[in-house]
Amino acid sequence: MAEPSELFTELLSEVDAILLFSPTGSYYEEVVAESEVPVLVVSDGDDIGAEEFVELPLEFDDVAERIRFGIEGALERGLLKDGDVVTCAVTMFDDDIDTTSRVRVDEDMESGIYDLFSNSRADPSVIRAVLELAIELGKKGQKGKPVGALFAVGDAGKVMNKSRPLSYNPFEKSHVHVGDPIVNVMLKEFSRLDGAFVISDSGKIVSAYRYLEPSAEGVDIPKGLGTRHMAGGAVTRDTNATAVVLSESDGLVRAFKGGELVLELDPEDY
Repeated sequence: MAEPSELFTELLSEVDAILLFSPTGSYYEEVVAESEVPVLVVSDGDDIGAEEFVELPLEFDDVAERIRFGIEGALERGLLKDGDVVTCAVTMFDDDIDTTSRVRVDEDMESGIYDLFSNSRADPSVIRAVLELAIELGKKGQKGKPVGALFAVGDAGKVMNKSRPLSYNPFEKSHVHVGDPIVNVMLKEFSRLDGAFVISDSGKIVSAYRYLEPSAEGVDIPKGLGTRHMAGGAVTRDTNATAVVLSESDGLVRAFKGGELVLELDPEDY
């Protein structure tokens, strides 16, 4: 393992902060002792008692995604700001930190994905699986044609109480979960029909073809968005669910929490 002094000699020049991704306690202490700028720890848990900590609730195989997610979490917590230059130290080839990079923080990095994964009721891996499914649908459509879809994720009992069936529920007696490749194929097929998918905190597909019935009063969504988005926003105001919506008209994926729009992205840019 490379010593911190070897990794940071040049990379520490004129930076505003250092981000250590899942360091050991001794590594963190050595960097803090040598650094004149804030040292932020990005990890799945703060086992080392870091002064500044950003939770990493998901595993990211792609190092660039891991870094981007950590920076977005630091932006959300006010630990970084637009224009900051940071040194990021990560594990790429071994079990220890072995790679560093300089990154200039851009406010566009604050996409809303960190908040979506970290602060939703459903398990972060479930939110990611649903978001990736919506993005894939947005890119490919259904048999070459644009489709729309609505996923209510988490707090499934309350969501079911605030909705009614539009048709039979193909998942009524099943125990399948989102993220399974075969299940995702089924969800893509069912997306051609009306109604929302209801998914539990743990990712179980509770129902398809649900008509969401919460009142839309007081729900503020951007102009031009239709009933699918209004229903998604409204159900998250009245429950602890997160709604992921794929628009058939403009192809964008949006997410709602607490009755508010928290994420908007173009599948082609993800």
